[in-house]
Amino acid sequence: MSQMQSSQLTLPVIGMTCANCAVTIERNTKKVDGVSEAAVNLASEKVTVIYDPAVASPQAVIERIERAGYQVPTANLELSITGRDEPQGGAGAGHAATAALSELPGVLEAAVNLATEKATVRYIPGAVSRPDLVTALQRAGYAVVEADSEAELVDAEKEAREREVRDQTRKLWVGVAFTLPLFLLSMARDFGLLGAWAHASWVNVLFWALATPVQFYTGRDYYVGGFKSLRNRSANMDVLVALGSSVAYLYSVAVALGGLEGHVYFETSAAIITLIKVGKLLEALAKGKTSEAIKALMGLQARTARVERDGVEMDIPTDQVLVGDRVIVRPGEKIPVDGTVISGRSAVDESMLTGESLPVDKKVGDTVIGATLNKNGTLKFEATKVGRDTALAQIIRLVEEAQGSKAPIQALADRVSAVFVPAIIGIAALVFFVWLAGGAGFTAALVRLVAVLVIACPCALGLATPTAIVVGTGKGARNGILFRSSAALQRAHELDAVVLDKTGTITQGEPAVTDVVIAEGWTAKEALRLAASAERGSEHPLGEAIVQRAQEEGLELAEPARFRAIAGHGVAAEVEGRAVLVGNRRLMESEGALLNGLQDAAERLESEGKTTMWLAADGRAIAVIGVADTLKEGSGEAIDQLKALGLQVIMMTGDNPTTAQAIAQQVGVDRVLAQVLPGEKSAKVARLQEGAPPLRVGMVGDGINDAPALAQADVGIAIGTGADVAMETAGITLISGDLRGVPRAIALSQATMRVIKQNLFWAFGYNVLLVPLAAGVLALFPGLPIYLRELHPVAAALAMAFSSVSVVSNSLRLRRVKVP
Repeated sequence: MSQMQSSQLTLPVIGMTCANCAVTIERNTKKVDGVSEAAVNLASEKVTVIYDPAVASPQAVIERIERAGYQVPTANLELSITGRDEPQGGAGAGHAATAALSELPGVLEAAVNLATEKATVRYIPGAVSRPDLVTALQRAGYAVVEADSEAELVDAEKEAREREVRDQTRKLWVGVAFTLPLFLLSMARDFGLLGAWAHASWVNVLFWALATPVQFYTGRDYYVGGFKSLRNRSANMDVLVALGSSVAYLYSVAVALGGLEGHVYFETSAAIITLIKVGKLLEALAKGKTSEAIKALMGLQARTARVERDGVEMDIPTDQVLVGDRVIVRPGEKIPVDGTVISGRSAVDESMLTGESLPVDKKVGDTVIGATLNKNGTLKFEATKVGRDTALAQIIRLVEEAQGSKAPIQALADRVSAVFVPAIIGIAALVFFVWLAGGAGFTAALVRLVAVLVIACPCALGLATPTAIVVGTGKGARNGILFRSSAALQRAHELDAVVLDKTGTITQGEPAVTDVVIAEGWTAKEALRLAASAERGSEHPLGEAIVQRAQEEGLELAEPARFRAIAGHGVAAEVEGRAVLVGNRRLMESEGALLNGLQDAAERLESEGKTTMWLAADGRAIAVIGVADTLKEGSGEAIDQLKALGLQVIMMTGDNPTTAQAIAQQVGVDRVLAQVLPGEKSAKVARLQEGAPPLRVGMVGDGINDAPALAQADVGIAIGTGADVAMETAGITLISGDLRGVPRAIALSQATMRVIKQNLFWAFGYNVLLVPLAAGVLALFPGLPIYLRELHPVAAALAMAFSSVSVVSNSLRLRRVKVP
């Protein structure tokens, strides 16, 4: 049986108000044949769907969401095309282009009219880019006619959300305009300020006239949302607000217009709706701030690029750059796409992607990343990745995927949210009948019923986790830390130990000269120049390290004569008339060279884990050169930070125990696993996980050679990926090669989880404490102040309105959290 092929789709959704809406969308989306998974992020208001494209389609998913009562914004784009000498009206006319466009993920409908030379596309915002559409048409044999101005896809999602905010703001101001005079007049009557008019029948009619626009215009969304929720056999926040305000309003109508004896509560119903509308707008503004980091990433892309085509330089929109184009970037300009430098030299500021403050030198052969800033030299490079394939596009995609996933800690809140509203309605009904049966009177029982309905807040529960995840992953991305999923972010804070692969992680991964110990009568530079001159013809890494050190010191090398490589020993050559030997001690002994008292120095270097290279001239040793894989800058500091976070630090290496221990002592790791073959790394990680005691292990490696070990670890951390950020086996990807990114990632995980736990504590605690208060539990204690014993529904609405705002605001604190 063939395995199901799966595709992932992220859709923006308009109209969600609380956690129950998220549950409803997930449940309905999963009912579409071929959909295996659906996860809603209430903070970013998006749903991520995993589906089988052979069975399900994006259109089917959208239709199901819209049938549930929510809106998925889509947009249209028209492209002018030329090419394909097909006879108009032929059977294949336009079919190739239509098929090519329709196959793109995110394209809902495509139509090509060759008579008008137009291609019309309906698409999902963010799921497809203009270069994707252009490339698809080019592959089908068509060319796209570019407009004079830079053509961009319409941000339909942004327009839809702005339109929604404008509509809600308008309804709020209508609510304020009617509620404020209604509330003031009501208070004036209660305090006896209306005099003889206080009990006039027309006053109640006036109150009804002021309350009705608020109830059915400002509060219309609660009725519509509540109806849709009930139609989906669930109940959300809209049901509670509509029910609570309607009870107060209809009771007041019966008193004002129906002749029922009692006090009207028009100001209560109006204030409930208006205050909650205020809270929802503040929540929307706060939620918008949670995604500022990813919006900033999207804004990093250079708008134009200077390319050289057929010997002519021209400025074009970045989305028109093609793979293979030669791109020219002058000082102070942004690099538009990813590529490889073919001429020029400069320093490039990559801090916006890697978090590293120091510019990185770039020369011929080096990789440059789109959206980074060229500082002081002109670079010409060949474009290697454009459009959706650039590092920036991949980073944005990874962050969105992480934000669209669910952290395990969210499961409890989801389960509670699913039954929260029906439970509150049941509690409210029980409160009403208990107080009525206890002799409190119909009005008093009704007030408490309304207070319970209004004060309960499922929104805070639904926002507690996703808002913190959105802020945390966004902050990580701005610092070069990419969390592949919310689960990886959560697991990182639970780690007991971090395993560091030595080569390329703790060390540079390239041998370098560390020491030059000389015999009497020689200088270090003379010895280094002689050894490097002899090694000029060598291809051995140790020989290349000696030559590189001499070049760094600006030494002028001589041309060796009669060069010969001696396998397993070293090299021999004649340099400026001297017979020179460079190699190990066995070479000295086999060639009969005098060691000249340098044995102690050689043994000392070897005890430090360094490889010793002997240098002899005319049969006499004149220097011992220490060569080692040097430590990366910041490795020791990173390991100290990991230990300060309470983690055990383990180094894994293929080196012998002596060399491994020498490096371990330099950086201060707790434990060494030496002589580990590449194929054994995964098993070593598994052994740590199954040991006594079992450890939750984070594995840090380069993401390629260490892929099995990264996959085995509880959290795999790929470091130094540069432009290649999409490491499938790593839960966390660090763009920079700086090991200090590892404690930063773990510290950010710990801070995020701390905020999530605070949010959940507040969300649960708020409801556990205030629902009984609204129910009138404290009325059983007559000695307490009246404002504690009798919680007015307006106060309940005020508390409910700001409960979710407080959760979002707490999550926003993560933006200011300092990581090591």
